[in-house]
Amino acid sequence: MNPIHIVVAAPLLLGGCTATSMMNDAASYDDAANPTLGVAPVRYQTPVAGYTARMPVDPKPWRGQNDAQAPKGGAS
Repeated sequence: MNPIHIVVAAPLLLGGCTATSMMNDAASYDDAANPTLGVAPVRYQTPVAGYTARMPVDPKPWRGQNDAQAPKGGAS
């Protein structure tokens, strides 16, 4: 048997032996059909609430920008 077949088949075979009880605990959702469950109120929020108008500006000199972001210290 080719070794690649073992590498492919082993995870598939071992995956069938895993415990499924852990998945039930992780997927314990409330019953969506339960009418006693509360729902969050829906409030209207305009899609442009955080918009800030910005105008194009000319670029600043790159040398000053680079020097401002360079690490301070004795780098040679």
